[in-house]
Amino acid sequence: MTEETKYTKKSISIPTRVLADVQERVGRRGFSAYVTEALERKLQRDALDDILAEAEAQNGPVDEAKVQEIMQRLAS
Repeated sequence: MTEETKYTKKSISIPTRVLADVQERVGRRGFSAYVTEALERKLQRDALDDILAEAEAQNGPVDEAKVQEIMQRLAS
């Protein structure tokens, strides 16, 4: 049996341009799902930032040359 998802309404301020771009992409009915997905991705990135900060605190700063090397491989 799955746990029921609970929802809460919030009032937020969004730049008009951003709102128009989102609504053009998803329509009026897809807005909440789009924003929820964006917030979930942001939370994941924040968690990764926390992990990286902890790793740097334990192991020292990251070698930027290695980062660039890896980024180039990923871009290929």
